[in-house]
Order: sequence, then C-alpha cells, then structure tokens
Amino acid sequence: MESPLGLIEQSFDLRYTGWVREALNEFPDSFTITDPCISGHPIVFASNGFLKMFGYSRDEVIGKNGRMFQGPETDRRSIMLIREAIRNERACEISLLNYRKDGTPFWMLFQICPVFGKEDGRVIHFVGVQVPILRKPRWSGLGNRSAEMNLTEDGGGICGSMFRCCRREVGSDSALELRHNSALGSLLNHDDREVETNESCEASELQKTKATATINNIFSVLIQYSELTGKVVSRQRCYFSGNKSLEASLNLSLGRIKQSFVLTDASLPEMPIVYASEAFLKLTGYGRHEVLGKNCRFLSGTDTDPSTQFEMKECIQTEQACTVRILNYRKDRSPFWNFLHISPVRNASGKVAYFVGIQIDDDGENHETHELSPHIRQLSVVGAVKVAVRSLSMSASTS
Repeated sequence: MESPLGLIEQSFDLRYTGWVREALNEFPDSFTITDPCISGHPIVFASNGFLKMFGYSRDEVIGKNGRMFQGPETDRRSIMLIREAIRNERACEISLLNYRKDGTPFWMLFQICPVFGKEDGRVIHFVGVQVPILRKPRWSGLGNRSAEMNLTEDGGGICGSMFRCCRREVGSDSALELRHNSALGSLLNHDDREVETNESCEASELQKTKATATINNIFSVLIQYSELTGKVVSRQRCYFSGNKSLEASLNLSLGRIKQSFVLTDASLPEMPIVYASEAFLKLTGYGRHEVLGKNCRFLSGTDTDPSTQFEMKECIQTEQACTVRILNYRKDRSPFWNFLHISPVRNASGKVAYFVGIQIDDDGENHETHELSPHIRQLSVVGAVKVAVRSLSMSASTS
C-alpha cells in the first residue's frame, strides 16, 4: 500500500516524465511546487536549495502547507495578499518574513506563479520561489579608493579573487559563503548576510531579477517534461470551450463583424480574451495566438493614463458600459490613441458572460469616409455580439 506522502507526490509526478525532479534539482535556487487541487494546498515538490535554506528534510515538508514557515512576526497583511493571489489564480511578488526550522526569522522575496494545464486551462500547481533579502555591505577601515577596489571584481588580491569565483555561483549560497570567509569578514562593519527582523525589507532589483529568472527556468523544465507525457502545462491560461460545436458557431457569427473588437470571459479570473477579430489583429500587429488568454492590459504602456484604466475597471466591476480615449501600444510598441467602448454582454439567463471591447484608432480614423459616427459604429458591434451570444446560450439551453 502506497504511503500518503507518495500519493501526494503523484499529483506532481503523473504530469511529467520521471526525470523532472532531477532536472529541477539542477537549479541551486530555493523553490517549492504546491497543488491547490488537494485539500490544504500542500507542497508536492521542494528543491534541495529550499531544504537547505529552511533546514528541513524532504519528508518534513512534502504534504505540508506553506503556513508552517510563518511565525509571530510574519505580516498578516502580506499573507492575505498571497491568499488573494492564489484565490484569483494569478502571480504575486512580495517581501515576507519567514522562519527556519531552528526558529530563526529571515526576510525573503517571495514570488508565486500559477501553472495551467494546457488541455483545459485549469490551474494545476503553483510555483513559489524564495530569494533571501540581503543587507547591503558597509565597509570599514577603507580610507582610500585603492583599498575599496580590492573588493571589486576587477580588483586584485584575495578579495578580488573571491568575488571572481563567487560570480560563477548561481544560487544564494555564494552570498552565504562570503560571511564565513575571514578575509572578507575583517573588512565588513556588520554582517551582510540578511536583513534583521526589524529592518527594512525591500528587495533589490537584483533579487527581483533573480526570482524572475528562477521562475523562467522552472517553467522551461516543466513545459519540456510535460510535453513528453502529452499533459502539457503553460504559464498562461489557455481558453477552451466545453462544447466545440457551439464554439465554432459563435466564432462563425463573430467572424462576420468587420470592426476591431475583442471578447473577454467575465467568468474567469483576469478576464482573458477569448475572441479577437481580424481587424483587431491588424490594428495591433499581434497574432491570434499572442492575444488569446491574455488580459487587455497588455496593450497598455509607459504613458497609458492610470486614471483611465481605473475608470474602465470601475465600469467592469459594476457591469456598466463605458467609452474612453486611451493611449495603447501595438506589438512594435508604437503608440496610438484608442477610442474604446466596453460593454457587458449577457447570456439568455441575464448573467454577464462576456465583455466586448471595440477599438477605433483615433489617430488614423478618417471620419469623413464614414456615414456613421465612431460611437454609433461601436454600438452596432455591441448589438451584433449580443445577438450572437444570446443565440448561442439559447441553443445550449434547449439542446
């Protein structure tokens, strides 16, 4: 009879080929993989780097919830933000105070990201990466620049050699080993390993970059080893309809509409795009595969007005239509003023099933060539989409 631990690990092993664990443990980084589909959202994989950082054995961690690493000084608000991200099936990055097995607290940058099953778009796992937040070193006894240069990568002497060696290290262990080196330690005014519990806990850009790179490396392995089993995973949710014939019918109806518009699914977190018209693809320069499954925020950029975005968000939350003029960006990052109308689309039962967004390039639009105003043309698209969706839902209810 298989142990409970083995049954929990099966939720991870059955998705990938047998060598996935060895491939993941090639990375020196600290990370876990959890399964939200199992009661208690337990850890189903813990890297060697994670076990080393926290001081636990594998058997002590597998099957447990991440709450076991929290303690009396862990910020409750941070925990709520993580829980909200998990509930909404989205990524999250936050500074967090956690505790090792021996009870010592330490600050870390925690980044989580959902893993989606490509066959149905369902969240199957969460990847969680932990990067310790290190204190910036403060030097003592270095009265001139030549002494300071000995600590840089280009400097000479023992310290310069140490830094050149440490550059080749990938994980956080390189920073940990620096503390124990007596030659470098004599030049430090304070311990530079970690930030104290009561100190500032903001992660550096380098630490944020490291967390992102680790996530990317993990997904490369997960995708590669899932493709070999045919149970492919993805970093982004893929949209699939439960009834392919009805989906084809809706696509056919929407394909007759020649304006630029997208349809987003109101029932899913992040409201992903489930249909994009040919005119929309031509306007933005994206391919259909680059658009489906994404939130419309990907069209925003550096100079997009946050207040306009907030106005749109408010209308969506209250299920109201709105019209705005917003600066968006094409795939080649060229900006354009988007005269945008957003409207809820209800199914036959009266529930909001989708939101339709109709775009008009306000820079390139020649109003003299059209008999109807831009807003009237947008409303005609809304009407056509509503007819198509209601016809679809009525057909589904009677079949």
